[in-house]
Amino acid sequence: MAATAYSVALLGGARLPAAPRSALLPRRTVCQLRLQDAPRLSLLRVKAASEDTSASGDELIEDLKAKWDAVEDKPTVLLYGGGAIVALWLTSVVVGAINAVPLLPKILELVGLGYTGWFVYRYLLFKESRKELATDIETLKKKIAGTE
Repeated sequence: MAATAYSVALLGGARLPAAPRSALLPRRTVCQLRLQDAPRLSLLRVKAASEDTSASGDELIEDLKAKWDAVEDKPTVLLYGGGAIVALWLTSVVVGAINAVPLLPKILELVGLGYTGWFVYRYLLFKESRKELATDIETLKKKIAGTE
């Protein structure tokens, strides 16, 4: 009612034609199956597994209990877990504060796009640089695993 009063006041007394209610609703498309689609549709059939999920849930809980019992330094694990939760919360607060600054998120998005473009040009565009990236990743894996 308020919208029509506003439009009447805006147009100086002239009324707009009422739009049918169906014009405001999104149009739904109906997907009709054709005979030539039958071979593709046969690939989409999925059969339900007959496994009992509660048994696998019980096995998972028992496995987690066994792993927790095998941990030697439980206070350290709890400390690291608590520290990870606090770090995640702090990161969320910092990102929220940065997001509240008007232009900073768009500037950081441009920086990220620029870095992505540089990374693609430097490491992914040419075959030699892809090989270099693969060797760098393998050496990093070896350093982390302690085999180097």
